[in-house]
Amino acid sequence: MSFVIQAGYLIGAVLLILGLRGMSSPRTAHRGLSWVAAGMVLAVLVTLLQTGTHNLGLMLMALVLGGVLSAVYGRLVPMTAMPQGVALFNGMGGGAAGAIAAVELAREVPPTGTPLVLGVLGALIGTVSFSGSGVAFAKLQGWMRRPVRFPGMAGVNALVVASAVALGGAGVLAAPAPDGVIVAYFLLALAIGALITLPIGGADMPVVISLYNAATGLAVAFEGYLLDNPAMIIAGTVVGAAGTLLTTLMAKAMHRSLFQVVGAGFRSGEAAAEQEGTTGLLKGIEPVDAAILLGYARKVIIVPGYGMAVAQAQHKVWELTQRLAERGVEVTFAIHPVAGRMPGHMNVLLAEAGVPYDRVADLETVNPEFQRADVALVIGANDVVNPAARTVTDSPIYGMPILNADQAKNVIVIKRGAGTGFSGVDNPLFTADNSRILFRDAAEGAADLVGALKQV
Repeated sequence: MSFVIQAGYLIGAVLLILGLRGMSSPRTAHRGLSWVAAGMVLAVLVTLLQTGTHNLGLMLMALVLGGVLSAVYGRLVPMTAMPQGVALFNGMGGGAAGAIAAVELAREVPPTGTPLVLGVLGALIGTVSFSGSGVAFAKLQGWMRRPVRFPGMAGVNALVVASAVALGGAGVLAAPAPDGVIVAYFLLALAIGALITLPIGGADMPVVISLYNAATGLAVAFEGYLLDNPAMIIAGTVVGAAGTLLTTLMAKAMHRSLFQVVGAGFRSGEAAAEQEGTTGLLKGIEPVDAAILLGYARKVIIVPGYGMAVAQAQHKVWELTQRLAERGVEVTFAIHPVAGRMPGHMNVLLAEAGVPYDRVADLETVNPEFQRADVALVIGANDVVNPAARTVTDSPIYGMPILNADQAKNVIVIKRGAGTGFSGVDNPLFTADNSRILFRDAAEGAADLVGALKQV
């Protein structure tokens, strides 16, 4: 039986690794997800086969309840809510790792040596990920629109972190630690997660989600070592490594260090004030006039954003692209690394609509093309085309690479009103001389352009 269990864990780990590799490309993402799911099912079944397993009924009930809730959530949640769904599941994973550590640390005879140290670290990391992901979920859900700071926040945060480290050390040295020490340790860890995430602005949320994903993986690996569970060690290590790599790449793509993102609550001074709306005069355009610009252009670059996702307009946008291609117009989709609310958000939507991969270009590839474009069509995007990121030094998005839509000969922006983007800052692109606004939601605007093209 021992051989069967170890072999099952090994096969599950291989499936997990192959699945993560498959998810590196939109073409193989579905197959990769299937492999990951199969690996997790196998790991759970093998775990249940181990001798000495207690509370089997409770575990089966939790599996059924969690599976049903996840299946319902997965079917009902719209694509626009996937980022907060990722944040939610990250938090659940971190919370589970923290709960495992709490049970082990509260035993009359707790682990000793390296397993105890890793258990304490896993408890801290997992619990921080749990509360931090909860705050990220609230921000992405729109329940918290602005970064939250208070006077002396940097000092308070430093004190909370130092206290948590001291209690963790005491828990290791004085094992078994008193219940009061364990409870205080977890409360401080919850506070750290919330305090780290509260002052982070909306533009940096994708980096935060990826960071907590890595943290959850690391916590699971530590608790796997504590429980001597190979599946948890391998899965946690792989997820932690992948999440760390993604976090690093995203921070680099946004010209930010990781500390600039997660260290917002440890820096003195207040965040730059966010602005309520776009200043200046917004110049509107009618669908027929916009269709003339698009229909007689030689090169059009479409920049999709979160507004397209909210309106579920990707199919109508693809229809518009096909109508333009029939007229001999060269059309390219420009994707910013953090367009939407998480990496790959726009790629998934466009793939769902049937947009060929060769029509989709990333920021580095497409930015030099904007100067040759007759029209940049911005559909529901805001922060990722905001020129203030280049010049306004006190802007929350200063230094973030943007798509150079403002460099096109003409810019048409489909947006519902004069509101700001997720980061809450003003966008001078919308009032630029070469820019016109089609005041519609993304689906209605794309449909109107398709209809107007037939008349041109």
